[in-house]
Amino acid sequence: MKRVFPRMGSVDLGKILLGDRAAEIAEAAVILPALFMLLLSIYWFGRAYMIYGAINHAARAGAQTAAVPAGCANCGASGTWAGSTLPDDATVVQSVNSSLLAAHLDPSQAVPSTPNPVPRPCPGAEPEGICSQASGGQFTICRNMQLNQGESSPPVCGVIISFQYPYQFVLPFTSLNNQKIQLKAQVEMRAED
Repeated sequence: MKRVFPRMGSVDLGKILLGDRAAEIAEAAVILPALFMLLLSIYWFGRAYMIYGAINHAARAGAQTAAVPAGCANCGASGTWAGSTLPDDATVVQSVNSSLLAAHLDPSQAVPSTPNPVPRPCPGAEPEGICSQASGGQFTICRNMQLNQGESSPPVCGVIISFQYPYQFVLPFTSLNNQKIQLKAQVEMRAED
């Protein structure tokens, strides 16, 4: 028995449904969603990389602010900040926040993280090295810490700024939409003379 398909004007529906064009439509229906997923993935991974760069830049700006004491009288060879006035936490937080805002990121989403490896205070440094969460609890600021741990050379003292920023992929049909990943920023900077 021969199949009979209706004709719609000059188009023979039977040739479309049973011919090569139907296979092309089916292939496109399979390939196009995968292609769009690939394009969206490239975009969202690029955005994650941009945010990672922006939070590292913000941490670097905060570390630079914290590492340059005003009126540093005894810095340098002694490795101490005695007699100097360090910028307070609010000044460091303001520096980090302004960098995050310049990158169109919300500073209130930042959460503190413990520096890795765990820093230790610089030997003989004054004031003694401490790690604390800045006001608001968004960033971990470690001052007067030894940056070259495990090396035999003289200790290098500095600051460490550390925090995490959440990021969520938005891809259809995946389980990544349910998970937030934490992008970590940690910057060490030697104390300025």
